[in-house]
Amino acid sequence: MRERCLRNSLCVLALLASGCRGEPAPSVAPATSFSASQPATAAAPPAPIASAPPSAAVAANSATPAPSVLASPAGSAAPASVGEAEEPALLAADGSALPQTEARPSATDERFRRRMQRVADAIRSGDPQKAHASFFPLVAYAQVKDVAKPERDYRYRLLSNFERDVREYRKALGRDAEHAELVGVDVPEARVEWMKPGKEGNRLGYFRVLRSRLRFRLQDGKERSFELTSLISWRGEWYVVHLHGFE
Repeated sequence: MRERCLRNSLCVLALLASGCRGEPAPSVAPATSFSASQPATAAAPPAPIASAPPSAAVAANSATPAPSVLASPAGSAAPASVGEAEEPALLAADGSALPQTEARPSATDERFRRRMQRVADAIRSGDPQKAHASFFPLVAYAQVKDVAKPERDYRYRLLSNFERDVREYRKALGRDAEHAELVGVDVPEARVEWMKPGKEGNRLGYFRVLRSRLRFRLQDGKERSFELTSLISWRGEWYVVHLHGFE
């Protein structure tokens, strides 16, 4: 009798464990706004998963909000700075590209703040290279976009437009741009959407949010805000793709 009860219990547990998880649902939450003066929420790195070829389906991870993060735009294994060294790797130990996950990014954790601060520093100085580590990584773009030459499209269109927009925002801040202070970033959580494969010429799904805002305070106390047109997720982290408009 004891053995029969044990077998029945194991069958019930197996049935519960086999339930299918649905596709990540879009958020209905209000905008998330972090202030540079507020403490950031703690974030745990995403759970390691096995590597997969670029054409593989999105690896299942979690349909609920879950923070994770980045590396350099070229996806190099060795980080270029101390800040980047604190970010999770994009490559596996054997050098292969880690696959996408369904982890939803956080707009309040420390890693997101660090990325946005890099973007702000690039705008204040007019030097786009300061924000390259906050830009959507090439190793991810090569897996996501279904184009013939993703590396060329990335470098000569996507990254080039981003660098142009950084310089334009620098001019818009005015002659005291270097003294401007990033006071916050507004991310409209209600607009966060899971983009299915094929929706934007993509082979893999990702979270996307449009029309976030970067808020600066100038020396005279006035505030200026600039559009952050598009953020896209990779392995549970938000990265900048379009800074000012789509091209």
